[in-house]
Amino acid sequence: MTLKERIQDDMKAAMRAKDSARLGAIRLLLAAIKQREVDDRVTLDDAGVIAVVDKLLKQRRDSIAAYEQAGRQDLAERERAEAEVLQAYLPARLDAQAVADTVARIVAHLGAELGRPLTPADIGKVMAVAKAELAGQADMAQVSAAVKAALQPR
Repeated sequence: MTLKERIQDDMKAAMRAKDSARLGAIRLLLAAIKQREVDDRVTLDDAGVIAVVDKLLKQRRDSIAAYEQAGRQDLAERERAEAEVLQAYLPARLDAQAVADTVARIVAHLGAELGRPLTPADIGKVMAVAKAELAGQADMAQVSAAVKAALQPR
């Protein structure tokens, strides 16, 4: 069963259970998936669906921060509930040490490939490889911080 099929089954289960909060979040996710498929004229695989879920989660985190800053706890709680539903569709995340180890390996490989030590000017090159390798497995903000730390002059 693909991730998209699992999401559709969860939507049906939420309908049967009359769980309107969960149903709303799942419908939002399915609409975003459908929109991406129509825009790109493709059928998304699991990796594509995970990318959509990641994007929606980032939007939820940003909204939560904005609502809390504005003193709207009711809206922040609703966003948290949606984020919790969306989080269930992501694979287990790598911990900070695993991300740092992967970034160190990427930096070493790119340094060997280029024949010189990498500098902070090479962040874009490292991030491109890290994003491809760690997509869906780690939060990209965490990856970015690990890349910046790995490229700092010692």
